[in-house]
Amino acid sequence: MPRTSARLPAIRSSAAPAGDTTQRIAASITTAIVERRLLPGTKLAEQKIADIFKVSRTLVRQAFHQLSRDKLVTLEPARGARVAEPSVEEARQVFEVRQMLEVAMIKRAAAELAPAQIAELRAHLRAEEAAIRRTDVSGRTRLLADFHVVVARMLGNEVLAHMLGELVSRSSLIALMYQSAHSAEHSSQEHVAVVDALEKGDARSAARLMQSHLQHVEQNLRLKPRFPDLAAALQPA
Repeated sequence: MPRTSARLPAIRSSAAPAGDTTQRIAASITTAIVERRLLPGTKLAEQKIADIFKVSRTLVRQAFHQLSRDKLVTLEPARGARVAEPSVEEARQVFEVRQMLEVAMIKRAAAELAPAQIAELRAHLRAEEAAIRRTDVSGRTRLLADFHVVVARMLGNEVLAHMLGELVSRSSLIALMYQSAHSAEHSSQEHVAVVDALEKGDARSAARLMQSHLQHVEQNLRLKPRFPDLAAALQPA
């Protein structure tokens, strides 16, 4: 099935209005972060991005401000824009909020999703598995992240889909900083178990499996500060 995302609109023509162009730039940067092509701390050169998209620096700056509101980019005087570097505490808070939202969401999905929607989720799972088999890192990363937003969109709640899209993007950035050797295959298998419960209409099992899945993802991150403070760094071993 086509890859679905709450945050990544289709690329428009160069004649698109300024607002659409700003969205296109922001979406492209978001995609690069989610697919792990832009690392935390990467400097985003305003003029270079303007040249890539053949737009003014003003539109690039507007995209940076949007991404800054989404906590994907940090803006600092004299340093410009950089891909954000989430703290350990921020990482924990993001996963806490995801559990709150997604456990409630999946309970509703178990009661409301139609057989045709379950079939669409099965197709998405097959795409995940195919990307894993061919070692398509960016593809599998996007599909594994999209799974959660796809369910939200199926419920017809665009506000939830948008919020979850932002949280999933931030989770991808967190994974870049704190990821361990977590298996993409294991995540996909957990998605299969969630869809199995949805197909049975078993809200309790679906909620338990989703909560467990998000806990496993968080547990497989090394949520320890990467850079100790100066006192810790100079403390003798």
